Amino acid sequence: MKTTILISLLAALCTTAHAQDPVKTSPQYYKVLLENDQVRVLEYRLKAGQKEPMHSHPAGVVYVLSGAKLKVSYADGRTEEKAAATGETIWRDPTTHAVENIGDTEAHAIAIDFKTRGPH
Repeated sequence: MKTTILISLLAALCTTAHAQDPVKTSPQYYKVLLENDQVRVLEYRLKAGQKEPMHSHPAGVVYVLSGAKLKVSYADGRTEEKAAATGETIWRDPTTHAVENIGDTEAHAIAIDFKTRGPH
């Protein structure tokens, strides 16, 4: 019985950890510009040397206003370095990650998180 309760509790905690809203976990880096039942538009700023904790995003689009070199760590333990170029538009599949700015410039972007899928 105790094992079943413990497993259920751990499963709930893991699910919660993977669904962290970046606006709640890192309000210093995200500003909500628009939100409705279809999308949430976020302004994102991460100065050189700053690191944000693990959080999740639904599918969406990111437009890079000011490029930077980033280290991205995923929930499964993978890491990768990415260079985001000023003016670049990026499609982002749903993801759970932490981001660290390992460059010497501030990352500044607009992210559009989709809440629902439109008709095909």
